[in-house]
Amino acid sequence: MIRRSRDDGAPVRFGYTITKKMGPAVTRNLMRRRLKEAVRLVYRDVDMMGSDVVLIARPAAARRAFPLLLDDVKRALLRLRKDTN
Repeated sequence: MIRRSRDDGAPVRFGYTITKKMGPAVTRNLMRRRLKEAVRLVYRDVDMMGSDVVLIARPAAARRAFPLLLDDVKRALLRLRKDTN
């Protein structure tokens, strides 16, 4: 994950990067949908107003069970918030 702070105090914006190394388009789209859903479920627990966050998918994430993916995303967002405050 990469975080960039903005000075506008607007809600956090998320971007997703899934390269062709992840596999065919079907796999990449599935991974993007899984990441988006994971962020939707956990981002309210992490206050990062005025930030842009980019999630970079790795091949292992495609095989990761969804509850574990949720934990991974939440842990990463909390670590990002802690590192930049």
